[in-house]
Amino acid sequence: MAKGGGERGTLLPVSADDGKGNGGRGGGDDAVLFKGSAMTRRGAAAALSYMACSVLLVMFNKAALSSYNFPCANVITLLQMVCSTCLLYVLRQLKIISFTNSDPSVPSDSLFFVPFRLLLRTTPLSFSYLLYMLASMESVRGVNVPMYTTLRRTTVVFTMTMEYFLAKQKHTPPIIGSVALIVFGAFVAGARDLSFDARGYAIVFVANITTAVYLATINRIGKSSGLNSFGLMWCNGLVCGPSVLFLTYIQGDLKRTMEFPYLYSPGFMAVLLFSCILAFLLNYTIFWNTILNSALTQSMCGNLKDFFTVGIGWVLFGGLPFDLLNVIGQGLGFLGSGLYAYCKIKGK
Repeated sequence: MAKGGGERGTLLPVSADDGKGNGGRGGGDDAVLFKGSAMTRRGAAAALSYMACSVLLVMFNKAALSSYNFPCANVITLLQMVCSTCLLYVLRQLKIISFTNSDPSVPSDSLFFVPFRLLLRTTPLSFSYLLYMLASMESVRGVNVPMYTTLRRTTVVFTMTMEYFLAKQKHTPPIIGSVALIVFGAFVAGARDLSFDARGYAIVFVANITTAVYLATINRIGKSSGLNSFGLMWCNGLVCGPSVLFLTYIQGDLKRTMEFPYLYSPGFMAVLLFSCILAFLLNYTIFWNTILNSALTQSMCGNLKDFFTVGIGWVLFGGLPFDLLNVIGQGLGFLGSGLYAYCKIKGK
């Protein structure tokens, strides 16, 4: 069993410090992708892992909420949190993982596996995660998949703004230009959306704001708390789980869930199972990617994976007839994402 101590690597990469031993010599996972690149192999692996998990999770969530018409998005969020927290507890008890950058075999002297002061310190991150989860889940329901991904691309603007105010981080003109191209493409693509739903659009923009706050908070608290990716996920579950449970109870979602006609359908249960598994993997890769790279890179990865989300969503769920203006807007968005990726890799 892999340990998290000095000579032995952790079972999974969990922080920005893992694997740095060989980085200075140009070997190992911290080696750059190629000569002159600003992104490491670990950074690229984190980005690609996030994109794969994100595409699949959107599809399974959309299937549950639209194909099966499940009425309670918050219940899916609650199930994802409970499954994630239980899995983390089992892995920590078995000493397979650690919640800090220490050896997982070292016993914890805390009831919650992390010091209470750290739990309090991550509270802003946990509540921003709660808002992000609730808004993101509900936003999938209101619009079709292609337009959902189009509107979500505007998250990068909110992320850049939050990074500036929280971390005083500034970006180069090529980066700002690529972001402007993405946003322009999003507006062009949505100009003739025949299925326009003001409420759905508003919820997506709320989800964009909460996503930006969440990613910027990860970048600020995640690197200074001493917790690794698993530790941050654990704190999120402890703080947010009871809040979501209370919310679903007072809204009557639990009762509606028990009365849902497809609750015990094998197909629906399979969709929920994969949704929970992918939510765990997605949260892990979000922390990993944001800490290794940046909050803006995390947002841009969300734009790059939209190529696959749009294509698969168009085939499986439909909802948006072919329109040249929409195709042009989508193309501009992908071009902007590609330009950002180029600038990031080249270090511009």
